[in-house]
Amino acid sequence: MSVDVGQGDQELPPARRGGPLSGVRVLELAGLAPGPFAGMMLADHGAEVLRIDRVASVAAAGDTPRQDVMDRGKRTIGLDLKSPEGVAAFKELAATADVVIEVFRPGVAERLGIGPEDLHAVNPRLVYGRMTGWGQDGPLAHTAGHDIDYIAVAGVLSMLGRAGEPPTPPINILGDFAGGGLMLAYGVLLALFERERTGRGTVIDAAMVDGAATLFAMFYHSAQTGLWGPRGTNLLDTGAPFYDTYETADGGHVAVGSLEPPFWAALVAGTGLTDLPSRADPANWPRIRERLTEVFRTRTRDEWQQVFDGTDACVSPVLTIAEAPHHPHNEARGTFTEIDGVLQPTPSPRLKDAPKAPLTPATRLHDLTGWGLDDTRAKALRDAGVLA
Repeated sequence: MSVDVGQGDQELPPARRGGPLSGVRVLELAGLAPGPFAGMMLADHGAEVLRIDRVASVAAAGDTPRQDVMDRGKRTIGLDLKSPEGVAAFKELAATADVVIEVFRPGVAERLGIGPEDLHAVNPRLVYGRMTGWGQDGPLAHTAGHDIDYIAVAGVLSMLGRAGEPPTPPINILGDFAGGGLMLAYGVLLALFERERTGRGTVIDAAMVDGAATLFAMFYHSAQTGLWGPRGTNLLDTGAPFYDTYETADGGHVAVGSLEPPFWAALVAGTGLTDLPSRADPANWPRIRERLTEVFRTRTRDEWQQVFDGTDACVSPVLTIAEAPHHPHNEARGTFTEIDGVLQPTPSPRLKDAPKAPLTPATRLHDLTGWGLDDTRAKALRDAGVLA
């Protein structure tokens, strides 16, 4: 699927966006990746997301559509939130909005005059979503941090990696995106649902350290009951040779997840290793790993894919990001799409029979009348350098 769009004058009215969140208006204050990711999740399903960026950034970029995947489906303006006029304009926008996404350190929004109390004074139904690493309170609330710090303090990082090696951070996916952006988008939906009952908006405190801990709920329980041991010694963390990755003859890799007995039998049949010792005894795991390492190096990754295609061995090729969109399964499901020349994942999850929002690159929003700022007001703000 390829979508071609022109400049910012080809804007889609909210009523035509489609999707289950059609009609929901979101103001997204520009920030690092987790905030835009939450906005993307909402825009993907029909929300009208207006990204508030810096005036200088918007002026420099002009009307060129933004190719950043996490900004797809959004519109952008620049607003000087350090000026009284810019703050007043933001409040006017918030008066017509359903949701605000804010990613500043605790207290910054209040100092600017756009904190929850400031905006609820003009729109009591507003859902105010706040996302930080450490949360709005606690000893670390005002301390700098990154994904690696949040998952470390959550206890998550200690569980990631191989036995005998230091913990391995899994890029910045667990804290920033899963524990932060995705949890904030989920919180927005909860708050909108609650608003239907109460008629009032609320404040969401989405902390990445909390979100990362929630994602590992099962493992906290397992560790306390003795079902989960030290890092790299368990069934699902490379401790078991039948749940790991192996190098192939061409330098590629295959992923092996042959946990259940029938799947293990299919793996044994495919590799021809019928004389392996019993895997029921962990003492045999090193020898089994040795044999699997040897046999997988005898063929290329694609040759092993042919061996296991159509079986339940749970052996898959480890594809690169460039290769994944072209895998037959992903092609059949439309897991990836191309928008204005940029290949990217399609929205997830899918709702059967629900209308879909169009996927377009982010463009500038030139007409703010629908957001409560008429042409005269907008021109005055532009002339003052407050609005771009």
